[in-house]
Amino acid sequence: MSVESNKVAIVTGASRGIGAAIAERLGKDGFTVVVNYAGSAASAEDVVRKIEQAGGKAVAAQADVSDAEAVRHMFDTAETAFGGVDVLVNNAGIMLLSPLVNVDDASFDRQIAINLKGTFNTLREAAKRLREGGRVINFSSSVVGLKPESYAVYAGTKAAVETMTGIMSKEMRGRKITVNAVAPGPTATDLFLNGKSDELIDRLAKANPLERLGTPDDIASVVAFLAGPDGTWVNGQVLRANGGMI
Repeated sequence: MSVESNKVAIVTGASRGIGAAIAERLGKDGFTVVVNYAGSAASAEDVVRKIEQAGGKAVAAQADVSDAEAVRHMFDTAETAFGGVDVLVNNAGIMLLSPLVNVDDASFDRQIAINLKGTFNTLREAAKRLREGGRVINFSSSVVGLKPESYAVYAGTKAAVETMTGIMSKEMRGRKITVNAVAPGPTATDLFLNGKSDELIDRLAKANPLERLGTPDDIASVVAFLAGPDGTWVNGQVLRANGGMI
């Protein structure tokens, strides 16, 4: 039996891409996984099925992370069903790219609502509810360090997440709860690949010394390390999982 048996992990935005890979990996590692999704119920149920077929335990939970009441309800559901929550993985996010001069109010507000307020909403619940020895793993992005054009608002939300990560790690003093962030570089998900030319994808793949794109499983492995027994001593950090891009 896994050392993580009976531990419960909420993974936000877990119906596809990196979130789905994280949910499946944590399920394999023995966590009971709450597969959060905003709109893709069928995809979320598919992730639950994969976890259960591999011998794990999972449940899908619909919640728009930008809605504080929905987030509270998701934590309530996890506590009622499984007795508590041990791990929060804040993977849900959106990226709407545009030079600053062209950013409209709607896209600004949406990225703030999901990437920043959404992360805040789940962190606030986790701060109240995580069991002793719990783990919080937030998602930033390596663009915070790279600062490429057209990423101002998105990178701004992620820089704020990094700051909240460090502060929350201090506020959890006395509860053995670690709070860290993972900052992926270019990762081969459908979301990333769609609409990009082969030339651009190749250029981004060659931008790091390992000369390939990351995979969702690469990122899930970093999350699994932070969530598992070997990650105990890492706290208040941002791990840039990007093959050495920056």
